[in-house]
Amino acid sequence: QVQLVESGGGLVQTGGSLSLSCTASGRTFSSYAMGWFRQAPGKEREFVAGISGIGTVTYLADSVKGRFTISRDNAKNTVYLQMNSLKPEDSAVYYCAARLPVIVVVITAWDYWGQGTQVTVSS
Repeated sequence: QVQLVESGGGLVQTGGSLSLSCTASGRTFSSYAMGWFRQAPGKEREFVAGISGIGTVTYLADSVKGRFTISRDNAKNTVYLQMNSLKPEDSAVYYCAARLPVIVVVITAWDYWGQGTQVTVSS
């Protein structure tokens, strides 16, 4: 069982930056691929970014490439999402997720989810 807790959301103006964190319980964090997803009101949840267990492989959705960066610190059981050049369309609840063993973009394939953190980008 893996428990995930996100933090770092908030309100930011267009063009601003935010950094999200997700801390996991358990002693096998480095075994899990980690992902960030988001869901805006009235829209389906979508994949944003993923990172492999040891951090050597990352994958970003086209909509955030060049603006967002995913990273992890396995010593701290934490995965990060650095979001720069934010746009109003980035506003959503952002969720952290974990799965074994590799990154996939299919949402239903992820096993563990955090409670989500709100990101609001004002125009």
